[in-house]
Amino acid sequence: MTDVLPADLITTAPDEVAIRQALVQVALGRKPADIAIRVGRLLDVHTRRWLDDQEIVISNRRIAWVGAAGTYPGEVRMREARPHLAAVPGFGEVHKHIESSHLTPEYEAALVLPRGNTWTCEASHEMSNVDGPNNLAFWLAARQNGSPLKIFPLPGSAVPPTGYERGGGYFGLDEQRAFLKTNLMVAGLDEVMDWPSVSDPASPSYDRLWGMIQATFEQRGVVEGHGAGLREPSVVNAFAAAGLASDHEVRTPEEMFRKLAAGVFVEIRPVSIPTLVPALLEAGLADFSQIALTTDDRSASDTLRLGASDYNVRLAIEAGVAPEVAIQCVTINPARHMRLTPWVGSISPGRFADFVLLSDVATLQIAEVWADGKQVSQGTTYTGPLPKIDWPDWARRTINVGRDLTAQDFEIPAASGRATMNAAVLRPFHWTDDFLTETLAVEDGLVQRDSDRCITKFAIVDRYSGKAQVARMFWRGCGPRTPDTALACSVAHDQHNIWVVGSSDAAMAQAVNAIAAQQGGWALVREGEVAATVRYEIGGLMSARTAEELDAEMQDLYAAAEEVDWMHEPTYVDGWPEGFPERLIFATLTCAPWRWVLVAPHPERAPEGFVNVQTGKTHPIVW
Repeated sequence: MTDVLPADLITTAPDEVAIRQALVQVALGRKPADIAIRVGRLLDVHTRRWLDDQEIVISNRRIAWVGAAGTYPGEVRMREARPHLAAVPGFGEVHKHIESSHLTPEYEAALVLPRGNTWTCEASHEMSNVDGPNNLAFWLAARQNGSPLKIFPLPGSAVPPTGYERGGGYFGLDEQRAFLKTNLMVAGLDEVMDWPSVSDPASPSYDRLWGMIQATFEQRGVVEGHGAGLREPSVVNAFAAAGLASDHEVRTPEEMFRKLAAGVFVEIRPVSIPTLVPALLEAGLADFSQIALTTDDRSASDTLRLGASDYNVRLAIEAGVAPEVAIQCVTINPARHMRLTPWVGSISPGRFADFVLLSDVATLQIAEVWADGKQVSQGTTYTGPLPKIDWPDWARRTINVGRDLTAQDFEIPAASGRATMNAAVLRPFHWTDDFLTETLAVEDGLVQRDSDRCITKFAIVDRYSGKAQVARMFWRGCGPRTPDTALACSVAHDQHNIWVVGSSDAAMAQAVNAIAAQQGGWALVREGEVAATVRYEIGGLMSARTAEELDAEMQDLYAAAEEVDWMHEPTYVDGWPEGFPERLIFATLTCAPWRWVLVAPHPERAPEGFVNVQTGKTHPIVW
């Protein structure tokens, strides 16, 4: 191999210059290359042309030269030939929460690289809220230890998600400025989703959020947007005027075209591909450069079943897009948008030597994946390096409830002498202006659930302060009807406190205590016994093990959950099934279009945790 150059992590500009100075000499044939691979066809994504019989010359993990086979002027130490395969650039995720795979980055790499995904813009709301100070160190650790997956971290804008929440991180102007100056792999600011704080100077997060935007502009980074429910022309114009460069929440063709016309880069998720892609084709769109395909959130279990970026591309092809255009939507388009074209997005000199070799382009059949100039998969089997990372306590010990909880922590007292109480009630994805109001019975001085009306109890437990703070209220259509049963999880976007739903207060306490004992994950208590757990021991969000091991534990949870009688109402979105309420991990989001949300108690702004995140208004949970 060539002399070892500075760690190829795009750490600083001087290191990057040294790498490129060496590549110049290899490209000119003055210094030997490490390897050349000859392919039958190569997709030039800049011009959408197939080039026949091409050779990719690699030095020190980067591409030094690309051209017609047999014309490279220099010496090559090793040669490979794949004349029957077609080369396309490694696929990139323009917006993805790796935490949602529930795998640590090194195991995420082993899962997605064989499926073509060689680089990811990590949308780090999740780990940012768990441990803000160590966020950058966390995302760079896998690469520093030899993982071939390139992770470009985008610090979360929602840290905390609103001015009514507190947790393990706080990001403002100074923090974002430091992130961008520390490492060239930091590409910008993750999805700005607290629209009230962007648009309303009276919002308690207004200065913090605009400080992060300022710091990103200072370093010419990209400010990613999140425009869920923002569809009115004046609001779309304001969204674009704020400098929010993208939206992955587009749902309808009308909204998509309105945002495209406003200069917003549209990142289409799989759930919207069957609707939005045909609309683009029907409109006769010839230039897809403002479009990318993105995963956003996908569990390891679903990735094993469906795929990674390759699944998104296949969906687009099935919807009528030419394979070459669909491939552009996961390569050059996202790379241009994120200003990462010097490193990823095409099979071109200076870029990382990452490419996918296809045996059939039309169906996107992956034969091999190469990353850092080495083959890392045979088909969808990972053959690359899998570093062993000894994650420190700041990553492993993030659940601090403070003590074991008891049933009393979840009780909702009634006013003295009352036989019934009015109760504020939510249900999953409650986006309307007003909460529901229900009349509930009182027994022994406590307000009761009503399973006949699908009303159960839901709680958020503060897992950061160690003060055993619990916000509790009643929810409709999302919990167990089976007696003494509860489900709890430490994944609760975006603050990631522990949520729990249950048919008895004792079962709720038991489930939360099980989560705290294992430092994160899932716990199902069924009829007073812990029936199943899933371990997320890193940040309370992820596990340091293979996707197959994690999936096996999830399947055990699902099997145990089948023995429970679950309440449900037709309120879930995106085709999530009725019954087992896994979707509750997203039900406490505080971004648009949410209004009333239950958060962990905030002594000054939301003492009971029940707050309208658009207005700051609070209301008693019972009265």
